[in-house]
Amino acid sequence: MPWLLVDNSNTRTKFAIADATGISASRAWLPTPDISPESLATALAGFEFTGSLLCSVVPEKARILRDFLASRGPVHPLSYQSDTGLTIDYPHPAQIGADRLANAIGVAATHGTPAIVIDFGTAVTFDVVAAGPAYCGGVIAPGLGAMQDYLGKRTALLPKIEIDEPRAAIGKSTIEAMQAGAVYGYRGLVREILLRLRAEIEGDPIIVATGGDAGLIAKGLPEIQYVDPDLTLEGIRLAAVRNLH
Repeated sequence: MPWLLVDNSNTRTKFAIADATGISASRAWLPTPDISPESLATALAGFEFTGSLLCSVVPEKARILRDFLASRGPVHPLSYQSDTGLTIDYPHPAQIGADRLANAIGVAATHGTPAIVIDFGTAVTFDVVAAGPAYCGGVIAPGLGAMQDYLGKRTALLPKIEIDEPRAAIGKSTIEAMQAGAVYGYRGLVREILLRLRAEIEGDPIIVATGGDAGLIAKGLPEIQYVDPDLTLEGIRLAAVRNLH
């Protein structure tokens, strides 16, 4: 009984076929701004599935996805009302992003609890999952790419750059100086947030990173124990096991 997993984030939307045993190699993706019935028909041509689990943080595109996928079987939008296997320790659960729930589901099942998930995307999110497992909340900060885009747009002489590991802290060009500020500065942001979160968590949390910039930033942060590129998709798959029948 194959399902379609849909990870609809702000920058790109990922698709993967999965079942109760795992995620298959059948995958596709689209830039999120490009999602339309036509682009979906092209991207998903040849995909066979009986239902879809939609994890979306982009309401406008979620409507297009739901309408398109409904003709192929049931569509379950992931939310705090879904069967997640988690206790929700959060005063306004409707405000929890579906991607953050997916990460919490994934980390509890694959790495254990207590845990902190850092998702490096358009925004960087830190989500705390206590023993239980229970989703407890976390932190949201600007993503690395968003910070760099801001400099390029708001300053007259600073270019937009590709983020890469700096050769040294003392930049010998504008680009090197910007790379050092971005990468070293961002690692400092992550380290400080982790320090504060760990002081408020009971037990010694496992720290797992996912998302586009996870590998680069984690390379200089020994506090991060695992980089798990498929963590969000795995959380969506586990939600499908519980919610698609």
